[in-house]
Amino acid sequence: MPTATDVLFIEYPKCSTCKRAKTWLDEHGISYTDRHIVEDNPRADEIADWQQRSGLPVRRFFNTSGMKYRELGVKAQLDAGMCDEDARALLATDGMLVKRPIVVADNTVLVGFRAAAWEEALLP
Repeated sequence: MPTATDVLFIEYPKCSTCKRAKTWLDEHGISYTDRHIVEDNPRADEIADWQQRSGLPVRRFFNTSGMKYRELGVKAQLDAGMCDEDARALLATDGMLVKRPIVVADNTVLVGFRAAAWEEALLP
């Protein structure tokens, strides 16, 4: 099982999904380092690393239900062919654009909270 130094939990504390995810981690005895997604927004190079490690398209790192996402018309920009580098740079401008929570543990990067996926990835 990963240790606290191995698990980074990136969240927005007021987010109900983040609260459920944090409770899940606590209930399963997984210690972690907590990081506030707005106060310490992920950098473009971090997002690039997480994207590579997760195997997910950059589009999956966007908080598509957020007001900022809609205000900036991000879906239209992505649909028009925004390159990954520009998408990561945009994500790095505002933590509210980033889907949450994110868990980074060893070679595992989980975006969003799905208990079954977390169980498979984080439990022995």
